[in-house]
Formats: sequence, C-alpha cells, structure tokens
Amino acid sequence: MSQTVSIGIIGGSGLYDMAELQDREERIIHTPFGDPSGPYVVATLRGRRVAFLARHGHGHRLSPSELNFRANIFGFKTLGVEWILSASAVGSLREDIRPLDIVVPDQFFDRTRGRVSTFFGDGLVAHVAFAHPFCPHLSQIAIRSVEKAGARLHKGGTYFCMEGPQFSTIAESNFYRKAGFDIIGMTNLQEAKLAREAEICYTTLALVTDYDCWHPEHDSVTVEMVIANLVGNAKTAQQVIANAVEQLPVARTCECAKALAAAIITRPEAMSADAKHRLAPIVGKYVS
Repeated sequence: MSQTVSIGIIGGSGLYDMAELQDREERIIHTPFGDPSGPYVVATLRGRRVAFLARHGHGHRLSPSELNFRANIFGFKTLGVEWILSASAVGSLREDIRPLDIVVPDQFFDRTRGRVSTFFGDGLVAHVAFAHPFCPHLSQIAIRSVEKAGARLHKGGTYFCMEGPQFSTIAESNFYRKAGFDIIGMTNLQEAKLAREAEICYTTLALVTDYDCWHPEHDSVTVEMVIANLVGNAKTAQQVIANAVEQLPVARTCECAKALAAAIITRPEAMSADAKHRLAPIVGKYVS
C-alpha cells in the first residue's frame, strides 16, 4: 500500500503496540539521517489510517540518548503525517501529580547534552519559532481524550527533559522542584523541535510512573517501580490515543502548519543542492 497517512503515534516506555490497530502493514523507511527506531506499523484505528512507531525499538533496545530523533520524525514526514500523538513515561516533581496521572504539558526546559535536534545546517539554515512547543489544537484534543477516558488529568505544565539514562540525584530532583518544573523525562523535547521544523503538529501524553527521587517514599526510583506503573498506564494511554484519533483530522490553522514560512534564512542561490535534495520532503514547498 502506498497511501499517505496523516496521523502518527509514538509509543514510549511500556507502549510498544496498540491492541486496536487493524489491517496492519509494516513500512521500513530509510532516511538521509539514518534508520528510525524500527518499522512503522501502518494500520487502521477507529476508522483512520495511522502510523505507529515504538520509540525505543522492538524489546526496548534503544536508550534515550541513542534515539535517532531525526530519522523517526523524517520517516513520519515522508509517510504524509501531519499530526503526531506521543506517549512518554515521566516522573512527577509535584505532590499533586501522582503516579498513573496523565499530564498534557505546554512547555519544555532542556537539559540534554549533545543531541542533534534540527534537520538544518550543512548548506541550508532555518530558525523556527518554538515559544509554544506543543500544538495548541492537538493538545486540546488530547485533553478532551483524557477526560473521556476518565483518567486523572493535569492541563499544562513544564516538561523538564534530562539526558539520562540514569535517574536524578536527590539534590538535582529538589533543584528542579524549586525551579518550578512539573514533570521530568528523557525523550520528548527533540521530537517536538523536529516536528515543528517538519511542520507537523505534535503533542505529548506524559504518563506519570513515579515521584522521581525527591519524595520520601520514592527516594530510590527503580525500573521495577516504573514498569509496574507503565503497565497500569498502557491500557489508559491506548484508550486516550484512540479517542484523540477519532477527532482527527481538523483544520490546521496553528503555527505548526506554516512554521517554515518565515524561518529559512539561507539565500536561495547559496543553498547547496545536496541540502535541498536531502530536505525536499520538509522544504520542498518553499525551495525549488
């Protein structure tokens, strides 16, 4: 099948598949930036064609620092995706955000190191606006979908993106809390930046697994603790994502849809042919 797919789903820790996906086919995509985390599962969900990608690969074999974010998002772009719903396990930095709650954040704070988070450079430069890192329209759809599923919801909040793969020290965790951050994770920031460059609407369902280590009852966050709550979150996350998919497509009147319109700074005569060819799926409508 060669049809385009407008809805993308990224499954994070614990969400490696979705039971409701029907009429499945695998798409193996090679990109100019290397290979994605694995094959995209193109399938039907609630009557819509979607593309599902397990962020960490089959069997969870890729750490956050090893993820090829550029390939993952570029693959979605070549499939025709215009909306990405991502699910991600996070720790809570607030007492009232409890394990098994879902947060739909509206801001990021970056403390990753050395991760490539742009398609541009090497012959073609662009600077997209990123003041509002999540698509507001898609986030509202996600919020309504969480409410419909009956899960405990927190609207908005700042996702602190750390490098990992180690969890925080107590000193770090308390510092993040005092700075006013709400949740902590290791993956979503680069996805959001690259999706914006690719003019794809993006939002996150942050699935809370633990209180990080600041909480007196969680001062030793373990994989076992996280996995136990991942299992509890997975079923709810699938329901929320399916609810959201039912509400798509919608008119793309957000800034995501035209993020590159005033962002490309390289003069046309100075653009390298290699860069234009490499980035054609992303810049083709602006660069001939």
